[in-house]
Parts: sequence; structure tokens; C-alpha cells
Amino acid sequence: MEEILTELNKEVQAGEAEKVKQLIRKALDKGISAIDVLEKGLRAAMEEVGQKFEALEIFLPEMMSAADAMKEGVELLQPHLASGSDGGQRGSILLGTVEGDIHDIGKNIVKIMLEGVGFKVTDLGFNVPTLSFVERVKEIKPDVVGMSALMTSTMVHMPRLVQFLEDRGLREGVKVMVGGAPVLPDWAEKIGADGYGDNAAEAIKVAKEMIK
Repeated sequence: MEEILTELNKEVQAGEAEKVKQLIRKALDKGISAIDVLEKGLRAAMEEVGQKFEALEIFLPEMMSAADAMKEGVELLQPHLASGSDGGQRGSILLGTVEGDIHDIGKNIVKIMLEGVGFKVTDLGFNVPTLSFVERVKEIKPDVVGMSALMTSTMVHMPRLVQFLEDRGLREGVKVMVGGAPVLPDWAEKIGADGYGDNAAEAIKVAKEMIK
């Protein structure tokens, strides 16, 4: 198991989409769960890519190539991830990567898994201005707003959204969940978020708890 996932990590970082898909098929054939392939193979690889990008060890073309390979891998995994749905609509969730941040791989994985277990998800994409979150909260009245940040420099937009929702009288009607590589539980608590997900699987668990 570890050997396949290590090789998968390597090929994602190299941007080798076809090899990534071959390894995913091989992993599934050998009985490795889709969530393990996702978390220990694909997501772990992209976390390393993000760290290397921030440290200027790689640049935008390499990061985008890895992201494309990751997306193709996630698309291949999607039917296996979604198969865990227990039926029925759980609630609605508004997702987005905060302003100034172009990373959306983790958020996209969370979206797929949320939809797979029955949530209705509205995805705002990446580099989402705080006021855009607020306007969509007013428009669709979601049960949960999920914010992602993959850079410490963009995390400042998370408390801003919480404050904006409070200032406009919208905070009581919506739960706020945060996540992303630099985000930690104490930060989530400090800014007044209702929940925190360390990874996609944890985010799904937290969302279920929020909408019981």
C-alpha cells in the first residue's frame, strides 16, 4: 500500500496525469480505499507542492501541472468517493477559497465528498472577495459557509468574513467552517468559527455535526 501511494505522490508532483490515473486504478484494484488514495496520495502530494511553491522551490507552471494531474485523479476517484451517500438531502453549504488565494484542490475534494453524502453545495471557486461570500449568504441562505485558505497571508480574510456576517445580522443563521493547510483549531476558535476540518474526511464529519 505505502509503495503505491508514495509513487502516486511522486507522479502528482511531477504533473504526470496519465501515470497518476494508472496508479489510482492499481491502488483501487489492490483494495486500497478511495479515501486513503485521496488523503495519503493525492492530497499529501499537493500539500508538498503548496509548501514548495511558497518556499520558491517551484514556480507557477510546476504547481499548475501538479494541480491538473491531481484534478484528473480526483475525477477518476469521484464515483468511489460518492458511493458513501446514505440518501436524502442533508443541508446546503457555500464553499470558496478566500480572496488572494488561488488554491482550490482541497476545496474541490471537500465539495465532491460533501455532495457524495447528500449536501447541496454552492462553490464560489477561488480568490473569492469577502463581500461575495456575504452576498451569496444573503441570496441562498446556506446552513454552512466553508472557507479555505492555503497561504498564511490569505487567512486574514477568514475573521473578516465572520465579522461581516455579524455586522449584517447574518451570523446567527449560518455556521462557519474553515480549513486549509495553515489553518489550525486554535485559529478557528480565535476567529469565532463554528468548526474546523483538518482534511476532507474531517470536514465532512464536522459538517454532519453542524447540521443534525
